[in-house]
Amino acid sequence: MNIPNMAPVAELKTQAKRLREKLRSTGHTISHSQALELLAQQHGMRDWNTLCAQAGNKLHLQVGGRVQGRYLGQRFVATIRSLTVLGDGEQRRITLHFDDPVDVVKFDSFSSFRQRVSGTIGWDGCSVSKTSDGVPQLIVELMPPN
Repeated sequence: MNIPNMAPVAELKTQAKRLREKLRSTGHTISHSQALELLAQQHGMRDWNTLCAQAGNKLHLQVGGRVQGRYLGQRFVATIRSLTVLGDGEQRRITLHFDDPVDVVKFDSFSSFRQRVSGTIGWDGCSVSKTSDGVPQLIVELMPPN
């Protein structure tokens, strides 16, 4: 079973913590592991391990979201302009608008700046296409919390 809008594992753990705190405020004390198991049942899963495996460690992105990463080896900070799931759902087409244009040429006598780029990434945020040295052309990461 594949649930496309499943929250990431970190968010599921936060939900379990909120559930535990709410129950505690009503006089019902449960352990964190019991809260995880209850949360799994609320999501229709057999147990926490099943829910955790289903959620995986997928990079959860959305249009308008802020990301950082590398494009052709150059660091960037960007806003997601479009995001489309492709084929069987294992890859996504992403369009990014960089805050500052990135020079994608490594020669001193020539420059080529890009501010909006598109690429195909897996759920790990890495592009399928690689540079000549085997590094993904595009690496997308979530911005760290402030």
